[in-house]
Amino acid sequence: MEHLSRILDAALAARPERLAAQGSDGALTYAEFDRVADAGARQLRRLGINRDEPVVVSIANRARDLAGFLGVWRAGGVAVPIHVSTPAPVAATLTERCGARFIVDRGEVARPGPLRPPPPERALLKDAAFVVFTSGTTGEPKGAVLNHRGFAGKLAAIDSVVPFTEATRTLLVLQLTFSFGHWVSLLTLMRGGTLHLHEKFEPARMLAALAEHRLDRLGIVPTMMRAALPLLDGTTIARDGIPPLFMAGGEPMAASLSAAWRRALPTARLCDIYGLTETSTCDFYLAHEDQDRYAGTIGTPMPRVEYAIHDAEGRAAGAGQTGELAIKTPFIMAGYLDAPGLTAQAFRGDYFRTGDLVETTREGRVRLVGRIKELIYRSGNKISPLEVERAFLAHPDIAEALATAVPDERLGEAIHLMIVPKPGAEPEPDKLRAWAAERIERYKLPDAIHVAAAIPLGRTGKADRAALKTLLMGPLRR
Repeated sequence: MEHLSRILDAALAARPERLAAQGSDGALTYAEFDRVADAGARQLRRLGINRDEPVVVSIANRARDLAGFLGVWRAGGVAVPIHVSTPAPVAATLTERCGARFIVDRGEVARPGPLRPPPPERALLKDAAFVVFTSGTTGEPKGAVLNHRGFAGKLAAIDSVVPFTEATRTLLVLQLTFSFGHWVSLLTLMRGGTLHLHEKFEPARMLAALAEHRLDRLGIVPTMMRAALPLLDGTTIARDGIPPLFMAGGEPMAASLSAAWRRALPTARLCDIYGLTETSTCDFYLAHEDQDRYAGTIGTPMPRVEYAIHDAEGRAAGAGQTGELAIKTPFIMAGYLDAPGLTAQAFRGDYFRTGDLVETTREGRVRLVGRIKELIYRSGNKISPLEVERAFLAHPDIAEALATAVPDERLGEAIHLMIVPKPGAEPEPDKLRAWAAERIERYKLPDAIHVAAAIPLGRTGKADRAALKTLLMGPLRR
């Protein structure tokens, strides 16, 4: 069985003096990274950690956060990443739910209180690497349990399609609480590359770092791309003549955004990645050279990924039908922590139910249509907020768009759309609605359009539809 700690150990031993990671807490060579991880592992063993015991790792995108993961794994524990900015009551609840007695912060071990008895053994945590709590936009966060063998297998699969090497220099603006951030970071280190970490996403700083440090890899979500787009005019970013690779994922990327990004930054490469925490991420891949032809789809399946499209009754959807995407892969999660009922609901046979509605294009590619649980039920019509957003993002004056449902006595649910104008633009809602009426059905037009400086973001930097709904419903409750 492949264990992430053994793969990392081999990388650390091969190049001790090379720079491994650099963040707000300074730089670590591979030898220093090894020492920080070893010190954490020894502390945990002295304190009596049990095998497969969950350990909270405090995350702020520091170099030592990654060494903290390795220390937990060397001690036989399971890493539970929780961001330092998480509200204290929420962090306490998550810590209690996983039964963690220890917290690793900057690679060093602390206790959240008096040393308690160890948590009970859970079969689900056997040989687990991570418990990753989902964002909880549809309810209480679920702890997806990812084991070493599955995650290591997915890393190898990604590397076979998007190779990482000793020369790789990666910028991380994604949070290390996010599975996307995990694989980008771990693959960089496992192949002997160098990782630069930013504690938060700042578009101007991101672009400056790419140029200054001659970085050639960046994981990014489309919301970040839209924020950086106005800064790209005239920008040239290349390392020794090799353009950087922007790996986009975490949320759907509209074809219009892909085209705008490539026009503004023609020296860069752009690939689109679709995946979920529960499948160890990266299930579909759209390569840079396929963007012109297939932009707006999620590309082709990654190695050892099978998929099906099911209708509401679980049957295979017919040609031209919209259905739920289901994924079968050996890299799947072990289950949701202490939630066997939720785990059972998440599967249909051997296939994981993604909750994403998709359709097949004429070319046989898969296109996202929306989320089952995010459908807006307006006057008896079921409407995907993603479809509304895509329509308005095609408008030349709109930089960002986010749609959600708000309860409405007359309609059942009304469609509310928040837009962020491009610099210098002053779009008028009535004119926007008239423009969109020529592009989507009238029943899909927003009942209200809100103009804002920025759309709400979740902790991973993705657009947060639930936060928008909460924001909009505040005045309605008064």
